[in-house]
Amino acid sequence: MYKVLLVDDERIILEGISAIVDWEGTGTRLAGTARNGVEALAAIERDRPDIVITDIRMPGMDGLQLVEKVTENEDDAPAFIVLSGFGDFDYARKAMRFGVKHYLLKPCNEETIAQSLRDIVRELDKRRNRDQFLVGMETELNKVIPHAKAQFLKELVTNKTYGKRDWDEYARLFGLTLGSEPVCLLLMQVEGDIEYEHLFALLNIAQDLLAEEPPLLGATIGKQVLLLVPSPAETDRLRASIADIARTFKGFYKKEVTSALSDPGDITGARRMYRDTLACLEHRFYVGEGTLIMKQDLADYAEQPMQEPFLYDEERLCLLVKSGRWSETEAELAALFDSLAQQRMDTTMTKSYLIPIYVAVARQGDPNRMKDWLTSLGKLEGMDTLHAVREFMYAAAKEACSFNFERYRNKYSDMIRRMLEVIEANLANPQLSLHWVAGEVLYMNADYLGKLFKKEIGDKFSSYVMKRRMEQAIALIEEAEDVRVFELAERLGFGDNPQYFSQVFKKYTGMSPSEYKRSPV
Repeated sequence: MYKVLLVDDERIILEGISAIVDWEGTGTRLAGTARNGVEALAAIERDRPDIVITDIRMPGMDGLQLVEKVTENEDDAPAFIVLSGFGDFDYARKAMRFGVKHYLLKPCNEETIAQSLRDIVRELDKRRNRDQFLVGMETELNKVIPHAKAQFLKELVTNKTYGKRDWDEYARLFGLTLGSEPVCLLLMQVEGDIEYEHLFALLNIAQDLLAEEPPLLGATIGKQVLLLVPSPAETDRLRASIADIARTFKGFYKKEVTSALSDPGDITGARRMYRDTLACLEHRFYVGEGTLIMKQDLADYAEQPMQEPFLYDEERLCLLVKSGRWSETEAELAALFDSLAQQRMDTTMTKSYLIPIYVAVARQGDPNRMKDWLTSLGKLEGMDTLHAVREFMYAAAKEACSFNFERYRNKYSDMIRRMLEVIEANLANPQLSLHWVAGEVLYMNADYLGKLFKKEIGDKFSSYVMKRRMEQAIALIEEAEDVRVFELAERLGFGDNPQYFSQVFKKYTGMSPSEYKRSPV
């Protein structure tokens, strides 16, 4: 029901019209009455009626003054029905000038008033339907516009037929103001396994954190987020904002964001800028995840002198892994990956070099794990950064080294045990030496045995033999009634050189054999 305000200074007319008109039948209801234009104006401002039926002749403010006052300041002014006891055309003309379409001469019956009300109700219904349609259209358009903007950005960077005229038309449609100012493209990629939620969240985080210089357009393309941003006056501030975006996103989703930023340029060069950002993201294989890469990074690489063809013989690496020496293996791998990083070859080419090296390393490890390692080869092929490949190779090599270290450690222990047994059995043998044990007893390389002995025993072979002979000499002196140096020399491998034995004993104990015998225990 539409609300009606009835205005007349004559009480009888006011009460009569109120009573005789079938308000509900006309689709209206009488919301109030007023005795003059001043009261009516207050009621209109307070109650916001849809229709006002007013007399022209009233004290204080007449009907035409009321119409003029209300319609001059209100876009949604109520519809008016003007009642007048005068047939003067000037009144009707003035009322029509203020937009009044219904001018009734007194006396008028209830049907005349009802018909005018029905006519106005139909007009108001049309207006309401039109307004509702426009509101609905605006609502739907507001839903569609973000998608339309995103689609336009995709077309702008991928369709070579788009030019300045297209931009001007769409900018006007979307309410974008740019003028001749340069722009940049920011391309962001979430690393690892992602869902659409991640891209949607990243796009929203980026738009929020770039609010001081808001992006002109934003969209998701595949597994990436693309933003068209005004070229910043201070690049450092934009770089800081991009780092803040990545940091915020990682805080929520625990995933790295790698970004690429194009050089500034005219909007018509958006397609070229997009290709530049894609090339920058490809560069992340060497730069690493979670970084910001700019075209200058590629330019720096292009200016480097051409590298020699990459050659690597994995034999040394395999020998180190097989020997179980992890620290040396790690250093060898570090040199390998540093060399690859300097080469900056195509990603596929780099992996083609690393795959056979990985297989060669795997062959040095536990044979029972070979199938698992070859199955894991698919992981290497799917890795996006050199850092990830490096960690993968390090883990495999370290596991193989640990396997070989444990295997050889048991073998070393058996060998050292054998050497100790040989020493104990030959303390009286003047020929007892590392070379003699290696060549005559164990048939192995003396230098290798010497290093192995020192690694496990913590002392050189010759020093250990000397200590054992002196410990044995002390035991013999303590057991004997008197000291016979020449006999001790013969029994402890010094042959017919008792003087040398005495010198070695004194150096070890601080006393000669005779002094040691006389010293208190």
